[in-house]
Amino acid sequence: MAAPRRALRALSAPHRSDPASSERDTIMSTIAFIGLGIMGSPMAVHLQNAGHSVVGYNRTAAKAQPLVEAGGAAASSVAEAVKAADVVAVMVPDSPDVEGVLTGDDGVLANAQPGTLVVDFSSIRPDVTIALAEQAKAAGFRYLDAPVSGGEAGAKNAALSIMVGGAAEDFAAAKDVFDAVGKTVVHVGPSGSGQTVKAANQLIVAGNIALLAEAVVFLEAFGVDTEAAVKVLGGGLAGSAVLNQKAEKMLGREFAPGFRIDLHHKDLGIFTTAAREQGVVAPVGAVVAQLMAAARAEGDGSLDHSGLFNAVARLSGRD
Repeated sequence: MAAPRRALRALSAPHRSDPASSERDTIMSTIAFIGLGIMGSPMAVHLQNAGHSVVGYNRTAAKAQPLVEAGGAAASSVAEAVKAADVVAVMVPDSPDVEGVLTGDDGVLANAQPGTLVVDFSSIRPDVTIALAEQAKAAGFRYLDAPVSGGEAGAKNAALSIMVGGAAEDFAAAKDVFDAVGKTVVHVGPSGSGQTVKAANQLIVAGNIALLAEAVVFLEAFGVDTEAAVKVLGGGLAGSAVLNQKAEKMLGREFAPGFRIDLHHKDLGIFTTAAREQGVVAPVGAVVAQLMAAARAEGDGSLDHSGLFNAVARLSGRD
């Protein structure tokens, strides 16, 4: 039996022009979820399990199966998914993908009803987000950029950190959506702010991964009991979420993707470009970005970003 529908926060502006709009403003329960990959699939399932009615779309149709098994529905196109949605959630890889989902003939702005709230969970360029938000608002839509951090584990456990840019009233309206998939949810400013914070997040994560990789190579070179070393490092100031989640992958040389090097390479490109445009000097970030680019060039782009270990090990002749 399908989960009961759950009321969401009332929207700050009329959602529909028909007489029943006030009721739908209170029960904003139909969610189109575009992008059902490693992150999007568990997020859509959590939303369905929380009582929302979720219609998912993914270019690879088979990826909608977990959502269907949870009681949701699969659409054959973006247009079909969004036509009756109160909220459109987007989780796709890059800026051109989000632009296509929103502005294409089959996209959100051409097929969803004005007043729909668009929540972009993707990690893309802040300037692209600002332009899309303006285009969406001009067409009568509301728009939040809400990139996430926490990786596959965070998505599966509904424990993501979500940094949200956009109007405060739209953030409040989407509270039940965010609560279903995230643990730390913060409104960080106007449109584009979420993507800016996410770029900073990706810089910190990549730097931690690179230093952890160097530490593991260093420990192994001296024949130290690396399991014991990681345990004691994790209990001190060196401890971090990166160490907790990625050290075992490095020690076991197991790099099945939770967040791919290809995507982190893209995110570091967003950071370095934005930093240059603002006159921000980031020498450590530049080095880490080059390491990530080297890992990708050497064929490791499809690995988990902890696979940056391979690039660091190769530099020491410890392939």
